[in-house]
Formats: sequence, C-alpha cells, structure tokens
Amino acid sequence: MKRRDFIQKAGVVGAGALLLPQQVLSFDASTKTRVRLGFIATGFRGQTHIEEMLKRSDVDIIALADPDPRMIKDALALIEKAGRPAPAVYQNGPDDYLQLLARTDIDAVFVSSPWEWHLPHGLAAMKAGKIVGMEVGGAMKLSDCWAYVKTSEQTKVPIMPLENVCYRRDVMAILNMVRKGFFGEIVHAQGGYEHDLRGVLFNDGKSAYNSGVEFGAKGYSEAAWRTNHYVKRNGELYPTHGLGPVATMLDLNRGNRLVRLSSFSSKARGLHEYIVKHPKGGADHPNAQIEFKQGDVVTTHLQCANGETIILTHDTSLQRPYNLGFRVQGTKGIWQDFGWGDPEQGHIYFEDAMKHSHRWDNTKSWLETHDHPLWKQNAAAAESSGHGGMDYFVDNAFIECIKQNQPFPLDVYDLATWYAITPLSEKSIAENGAPQEIPDFTKGSWKTRKPIFALDANY
Repeated sequence: MKRRDFIQKAGVVGAGALLLPQQVLSFDASTKTRVRLGFIATGFRGQTHIEEMLKRSDVDIIALADPDPRMIKDALALIEKAGRPAPAVYQNGPDDYLQLLARTDIDAVFVSSPWEWHLPHGLAAMKAGKIVGMEVGGAMKLSDCWAYVKTSEQTKVPIMPLENVCYRRDVMAILNMVRKGFFGEIVHAQGGYEHDLRGVLFNDGKSAYNSGVEFGAKGYSEAAWRTNHYVKRNGELYPTHGLGPVATMLDLNRGNRLVRLSSFSSKARGLHEYIVKHPKGGADHPNAQIEFKQGDVVTTHLQCANGETIILTHDTSLQRPYNLGFRVQGTKGIWQDFGWGDPEQGHIYFEDAMKHSHRWDNTKSWLETHDHPLWKQNAAAAESSGHGGMDYFVDNAFIECIKQNQPFPLDVYDLATWYAITPLSEKSIAENGAPQEIPDFTKGSWKTRKPIFALDANY
C-alpha cells in the first residue's frame, strides 16, 4: 500500500499532516512545485544541507543567516559554484535571523545552529509561518520540549527533526525485517553515539578537526560551542542517533511510547588526557586545568509502554572506533551492528533458520536480500550525499512532504520525545540514577496514531 493511501485510510491526517490553513503558508498550496528556503546557521552542518539543496531543481535558496562571516563566506561560495543566484544575507549579530524570518518569500527553513539556539530559532520560525527542518541535539530543559509541541500545535506549522541515521541503509533493512516479522515480537533494543569526538571538541581555532586543544572563544566550528556542554553538563547529550532508528522499529509515539528512564555516568577522564598528551597541549596548558563534568560513558535505560526496554550509550570522550551500537532483539531473532554501518559490519541470528546452532551469521546477505525499497529505488540519487547517503533521504523527505502536503515521517512529537532524553538523563544522574518519568507529548494520541515512517519507496 502506498504511503499516501495508508495515511488516508488510517485517518491520521489530523495527527501531523501538513494540511495547514492557507494563511499559515507563504506559498500557494495549490502549486507547490518549488520550495523557497532559508538557512539559519551556515556552519559545516548547514553547508551540508545547502549542498543537498543545490542538487535539486525544485528548491530556491532565498536567504542565509549566520553571525559568523567565515561560515557565510563558505556557504556563498558553494551557491556561486553551483551557478545559483546569490541569496540575501543576514549576519549582523545573533538576532539578525529574525529579518530572514520576516520575509514573505520563504516557505521553510533549515535550522543547523548550536544546540542552545535550537529553541529560539525553531519557535520563532514556526511563529513566522515557516516550516522547520530542525537539526538533531538534545534540549536544554524539559520545558523546551513542551514549547516545541505547544508552538507547533498553536501555529499549525510543522517541524521535522532531521535525524538522518533513521535512514542508514542497514538500519532500514532491519526495519524492513522487523515489519516482516523476522525478529518476532521485539523485546529489547540498543543504540547510541559511540564516536571519538576529541578531535572535534578541540582544535586550533583555525582548522575544525584534529588541530589543537582550544575550545570556546578560542575554538572554531563545533569546538566554539559544543565543548562547553561537556564542561557544564553530564547526561545523554546526543540521544537521537541511537534512539531515532529504534523508535521507528518500536512504533514510538504511534502505538507505543517511552514512559521512564534511568541514567548513569562514568567518571570523566578522556578529555583531560587528550589535552595533556596532545602536542599543542600538555599538563601546563590552561585547558588541562579545567574539570569536565560530562562523564566519558553515559548509559541510559528506557522503558516503553508496551514492555520493551532500550539502552542508549553516549561515548564520545575516549579513544575508540566509530560505532552506534545498535541491537534489536525479539522472540525469533537478534541483530547487532558494529562499525560504520556497512552491510558486513554486523551479527545476526535466527534460531529456527540457523537450526539452533548458537552461531552468529554475518549480516551482509540478509541486509542485501531485505534492502528497504526506499534504498533500492534511490541508492543512485543518494550516492554522492553525506553520511553514506543518509543526508539525501532525510532532506528529500523534508522537501517532498512540503511539496505534496503530506505529514512528515518524523514530527514534532518525535522531536520533543527524543530531545527530552537529555534533560531527564541529567536529572537522573544528578539524583544517583533515580528513575524519571517521560512525558507523553502526544497527550494520549499515541494510542491511535499509526506508523508512517518509510512505508514505501517515496520518502
């Protein structure tokens, strides 16, 4: 069944469709052949979205907003190289983005700003009638999550969390297998952000990666803002990469929901060691005297309304190879990944199919056989996109849903739920692992809302 037909027959239009009052939208809903875009924050992540949009003939880049002249310059260079008209630029301080939002010739915005700016940028955009694609992160406060929901519901302007790992090829093949019943009834899932970020959190103020031990005012790109969170906070700072993919498999907010969590943190040693041992650092470097609050490994245990459990792991301050640590375990089978998500980087086991051998099988043949239709149809288009093609799919879903006036596959309730993990985990750790109740941002509608993520090969 086609996604559009499923949505209509399931009666879920009122639970997130873009079908908005005409006055909310700045374009003619009857002729949405093109989408006019603004970009709030044009750092490296914002530039990735710009590059994706420059490949499309159905979008116009109208305006950019960023107080960093270096990032504006780089973004403009990308647009000029692609032979597109120069956009308007708003770079006079951190609040100049409001001038961008005041324009009447912008339909939607990409928000790729530092985490602490997500809330003001997102709320202002929705209040201005601009549909929002919001980059991932975690909320500063639980009340922020309710603010997203309240504002989207009141303005009737949708917001989509741009969680690209939901579209990772191996993850989508496993989602396909989950829906076909290969794993039986799902009991447990795991995911996380297990990624050595030391060379991202520190640099020399000139080059973004692996170039020094400075951060904050002396840092560049993410080191200018992200590292400060490690100084001041201790929690699951980046929950969406691990939670988003398993959320689609467990139908969270659509027949199931998260109900509570408990988090624990290890001691913090990795960032200090990195500074001390770095050629541009040392024991006498000023940053070696800083006490980082964020534990090197944070583990969060979550429980679902339907009885499943989830474990998230945040592990970014120590030496380690990249891995998101996915595991899906049901009554009939189990999958575990390792590495970057290549088809052969995983283990899989089905007791009956493997004749009770108690031996893992490599995932390659299974994932290729059950490749999701979305990837089968669009692999060539995604080939040149960032993050192994994932960026193509998440950005394509954002644009196509706007053009076709369809509900986003991931919506404001997903954004609020996933973002909420961060402040709740901080509170749990501060209270020695005490359980924290996770709000029902859908206010009960999760019981009747139907899954719509990746139902076919469209988006």
